[in-house]
Amino acid sequence: MPSNGSQPLTLRFGLINHEGRYLTAEAFGFKVNASAPSMKKKQIWTLEQDSQDTAVVYLRGHLGRYLASDKDGKVTCESENREPECRFVIVAQSDGRWALQSESHLRFFGGSKDHLSCFAQGVADTELWSAHLALHPRANLLSVARQRYARLSVEDGEISVDVNIPWGVNAILTLVYQKGKYCLKTSDGRFLGNDGKLVTQSGKTTAYTLELKCGKLAFKDCEGKYLSPVGPSGTLRSGRCSKPGKDELFDLQESHPQVVLIAANGKYVSMRQGVSLAANQEDETDMETFQMEMDQETTKCSFRTNQGNYWALVAHGGIQSTATEVSAVSTFAVEWLGHKMALKANNGKYVCAKKNGQLLAVSETIGEDEQLSLKLTNRPMLILRGENGFICHHKKSNTLDASRSVYDTFGLQFSDGFYHIKGANGRFWYVNGSGLVCSDGEVPEDFDVELPERGRLAIRTRSGRYLRGDRGGTLKADGLGLTSSALWEY
Repeated sequence: MPSNGSQPLTLRFGLINHEGRYLTAEAFGFKVNASAPSMKKKQIWTLEQDSQDTAVVYLRGHLGRYLASDKDGKVTCESENREPECRFVIVAQSDGRWALQSESHLRFFGGSKDHLSCFAQGVADTELWSAHLALHPRANLLSVARQRYARLSVEDGEISVDVNIPWGVNAILTLVYQKGKYCLKTSDGRFLGNDGKLVTQSGKTTAYTLELKCGKLAFKDCEGKYLSPVGPSGTLRSGRCSKPGKDELFDLQESHPQVVLIAANGKYVSMRQGVSLAANQEDETDMETFQMEMDQETTKCSFRTNQGNYWALVAHGGIQSTATEVSAVSTFAVEWLGHKMALKANNGKYVCAKKNGQLLAVSETIGEDEQLSLKLTNRPMLILRGENGFICHHKKSNTLDASRSVYDTFGLQFSDGFYHIKGANGRFWYVNGSGLVCSDGEVPEDFDVELPERGRLAIRTRSGRYLRGDRGGTLKADGLGLTSSALWEY
């Protein structure tokens, strides 16, 4: 299997009933209802499969408690452990909706508003649920059968499933949710049609029903056929199958940040000269681009080349791209220094760029030669989601809302170590005198971008304040530290 340094993303979703309302786990009383019109924290459920019986699933709410049904059909979300009454079976329907059946009592879960129960003996419209994925909409798509990743093939005008490592912005796909179905959107804004062609407008032939098979995903088109990679190049299109087999199954995986690093001499860190890393190039190519893979627990990073090797600390402090797997010598601690950063190797020394550009981990302290600028290359467009929702333009003002169930897309521009953030209106983000982040600036404001956790970034002003979403959902630039409200999936 090609390793992207990722595991398949945990399936998290909202469940929408026949009235278009989301299943909600209330914070008090462990009650559930189906009253919410949109998906936020209380409407997100994590799917966990039983290790012994893959047909059985558990649904865990935002408080870590499990959905359960007793013999009388009463439904709660109180169980801290996987009790027998927490076991459900997903009965998929032809239209892609789910019926949830209690394995213990063989009754079906349904209802509306505060009147939910798991007591129906059969499946009617009131017992059907649509699944709305709660993952960040941007991800890498891995074919289970081919063990290759999907990418936009600009020259062929298609999505090809043919690469071992998902490299560059073209390997990132956006899942667009529209009325219970999903579209696959490429980095240039086009949608995948079921004939394998890319089109500029979404429609019937670009909408797919998402189905779950043994923890994997299948995409069913409007004619009941499934997407699969076809031919030598793995053209992604609907095949002839009306039942998903291995060829029709996919994993979604997180897209790691890919970066270029600029040393104090103004040169790009490169492996163009061989296995030894040196800051000696004037331009950026794949040889100067590295995938930054962060360990969830330690937050230390490994830097992977497009050939699949990792940076490694070698004798006398040298840094070479020779490691074939992640280990202690191939991980580096990152220290963020405003709009720059420093790397500390496994020997406890900081990485510095010598006068000839060679990278060596030999420094005891951080000086100018130990500081690097980091440019994020595979996120020219940002979709930002915080703990309370996505960042969107406010409907009635020039401020930004950080608690929406839908998202806006923003441009990210690198400028001399800093970043500028641009809206679809062509105007820039800036901080006004009240500390509110506004989106109608004619002149860009400089922001720092830090990558402190796996899958999340932080944005900081030049004065050192972090951008965070407050309780009311407004985006403010008043964060004094890296709290959860200042971290953004991207």
